[in-house]
Amino acid sequence: MSRPKQNDELAAAVLSQIGDRSIVLVGLMGAGKTTVGRRLAARLGLPFADADHEIEQAAGKTIPEIFEEHGEQYFRDGERRVIDRMLQEEPRVLATGGGAYMNDATRQAIAQHGIALWLRADFDLLMKRVRRRSNRPLLKTSDPDAVMRKLIDERYPVYALADIVVDSRDVPHDQIVQSCLEALAGYLGGEQTAGAASA
Repeated sequence: MSRPKQNDELAAAVLSQIGDRSIVLVGLMGAGKTTVGRRLAARLGLPFADADHEIEQAAGKTIPEIFEEHGEQYFRDGERRVIDRMLQEEPRVLATGGGAYMNDATRQAIAQHGIALWLRADFDLLMKRVRRRSNRPLLKTSDPDAVMRKLIDERYPVYALADIVVDSRDVPHDQIVQSCLEALAGYLGGEQTAGAASA
């Protein structure tokens, strides 16, 4: 893995403390997990992976095709296996699909091998972003707004179990990446302090 640039002390500090764990981005579709994740990985000098892309590669089908041909449960099973495998490989920044963190086994695997970072976004920002794309199987409905509100109600209490929460805002992505690094540094510093206190 490449190292962060010499002058990026924040990235170097985070990298020195994560050990062999991956940074796992969770959140709803449209929160910016893939875009922010790519840039965060570049700042840290870590590989980036998108779980949805890995699932499509493994299945030889797009996610909408998997949903249509096999249903959501089949997709979720494959998603769980792919994420579990990637968490046991080299440390990376991993963007997960919106439903991945809802799975108990996946949450446990992330807790064991990674640091969960929730990119939290409000309804208006999510809808503004997802309306630009037509590849969202869960929103292929007559009332996508109602579906998104339901997903927020169901998922946000579970996403709140993540180690770190960073608000995704309508600002340049590099600002969100900076917020992620600052939050990671704070979290990892707290871990060290807690470790010293209990030693």
